[in-house]
Amino acid sequence: MEIAIRPARESDAADIAGIYNPYVLGTCITFETEPVQAPEMAQRIAETLESSLPWLVAEASGRVIGYAYASKWKGRCAYRYSVESTVYLDPAYAGKGLGLRLYAALIDAIRACSMHAVIGGIALPNAASVGLHERLGFRKVAHFEQVGYKQDRWVDVGYWQLLLEA
Repeated sequence: MEIAIRPARESDAADIAGIYNPYVLGTCITFETEPVQAPEMAQRIAETLESSLPWLVAEASGRVIGYAYASKWKGRCAYRYSVESTVYLDPAYAGKGLGLRLYAALIDAIRACSMHAVIGGIALPNAASVGLHERLGFRKVAHFEQVGYKQDRWVDVGYWQLLLEA
């Protein structure tokens, strides 16, 4: 199967929400607790693109099967060269190297935006996400204990960082 990676469009919002919402409802991977509707997702895509940051989708046979995007790390001006990265896949496509390919494309797009640092937050435990980040050169820089509460339990969050070459 041929996979294409391309910039997201607002018209991808329903497909992206369809990938994201099972994670919202069934996991601690995201700390959102309510499903995101397509109009809200379209607004998120638009805001990211208006900020001149990348939002990419992976597409197979005309269907979005994964997405990755960068968002501002913090609002203060001194943080302007640092971004947080996010990647989600349709679970049917997990474990096939697509996450690595999509995330690598996102890092290339972030680098093209003249960013310096990429930060990935991971709800723990999550061996697959830790492995993905470390395979791409991220290193663990922080671990916060019990900072999220979801699915009747406290959840730790770790942060992995990748410094980009100039």
